[in-house]
Amino acid sequence: MAFRRTMCALSATTLTGALILAAAPAASADQTRRDQWALQTLQAESAWKISEGKGVTVAVIDTGVNAEHVDLKNNVLKGKDFVDGDDDASPTSTESKPTHGTAMASIIASHGHGPGDADGVIGLAPQSKILPIRADLAGFADEIRYAVDHGASVINISMDIRDQYSEMGGPPEDLEAISYALKHDVLVVAGAGNDGKRQLGFPADAPGVLAVGGVDKSGTIWKNSNYGPRVLLTAPATGIVHAGWPGNKLTIGDGTSDATAFVSAAAALLRSKFPDLTAGQIANRLVKTAVLPPSAKGISLPDEKYGYGTIRPLAALTADIPAGSKYGPLTVPGSGNPSAAASTGTSDTESAAEKEKADQKQMIFFVVLGVIALVVVGLIVLLIVKLSRRNKNNNNGWPGGPGAYPQYGQQPFPPQQNPYQQPVSPQQQNPYQQQPTPPQSQWPPQQ
Repeated sequence: MAFRRTMCALSATTLTGALILAAAPAASADQTRRDQWALQTLQAESAWKISEGKGVTVAVIDTGVNAEHVDLKNNVLKGKDFVDGDDDASPTSTESKPTHGTAMASIIASHGHGPGDADGVIGLAPQSKILPIRADLAGFADEIRYAVDHGASVINISMDIRDQYSEMGGPPEDLEAISYALKHDVLVVAGAGNDGKRQLGFPADAPGVLAVGGVDKSGTIWKNSNYGPRVLLTAPATGIVHAGWPGNKLTIGDGTSDATAFVSAAAALLRSKFPDLTAGQIANRLVKTAVLPPSAKGISLPDEKYGYGTIRPLAALTADIPAGSKYGPLTVPGSGNPSAAASTGTSDTESAAEKEKADQKQMIFFVVLGVIALVVVGLIVLLIVKLSRRNKNNNNGWPGGPGAYPQYGQQPFPPQQNPYQQPVSPQQQNPYQQQPTPPQSQWPPQQ
């Protein structure tokens, strides 16, 4: 970066009450999977029949990832360490939360181990790949650009910074990097924070980012989940089991960090199933299929705590949902007032829906107008035909027929003496002389 800042907070990265459970070999496989309650709630097994995230790379910008963990091995790509400046993105014991990055990666892409991968931790998108990026915790601009340039289609940032730029929406270079990601069709997902306050951390509060809050096992908003008008979705955030560091240890903890990783994993499932959808359209499918707990029914959406609700990956994979606008519910960076859409409770998704309704109304209007025009043209043609027939009837079917010259009665022409006509005796009928048509004759003449 051209300019570095001091990190003021890391609330969204905190694994609240994180505990080292045990080494993986000593853990009960059945118990470990039972402890992963979020996968059952999110109907993971049914979703995996449709998509497991194959072919999708998720960048995890965090404290580093333990690529040798038994439940993650072979699913972690070569990444970048922006702290030490090398290609080894492994965590170190000097980090305040060295297990954090590994934990987030395992929620997304761990595959378990043992016969049938029945042991250990399994992620929501077990066939996706992790691009590990160890951040220097002063900002994310370089890390985001690196992720975009190295094949990530989803970027998970389960951490935040707060500094002198927070009231302006974030550091300028970070905002530019987020815009860079969105322009390159990369979805950036970030955690709301764990203070229980009406204040989102950065980059969750930045335009173009999908901000995530957390819910507990009942689906109710987690008491420590930060909130604000930019929250779009929620996901499980309490009692989450994940891979740890060092070795093959497991941890359990709470936080919007975990919720963020679940949303990133759900996005990976969708990006694998719908490779032609944009980042905003992927977010749109998640938003359109989100659900609220019974206690929150009837609230105006998006809500500052729930956003549009908790993700349902299976529904997002199977529901018949129009693609929607390019950016979906994401606020487009640099579109005037970046918080306008969120603060007014509107979104690009709603705008697209309104536009679609307007287009439908316009189409109906033109269809009705076309039908009316056809009816009018038909009436005109019918009137012309009737008038034409009436004229034919009056004229005995030819222009000079009886009635064409009313000043001469029923004669086609004024009476004239033919100087060449031979006199005919009264008693002899001339068979070639045309007889005058009776005044009331019809066409064709009646016999």
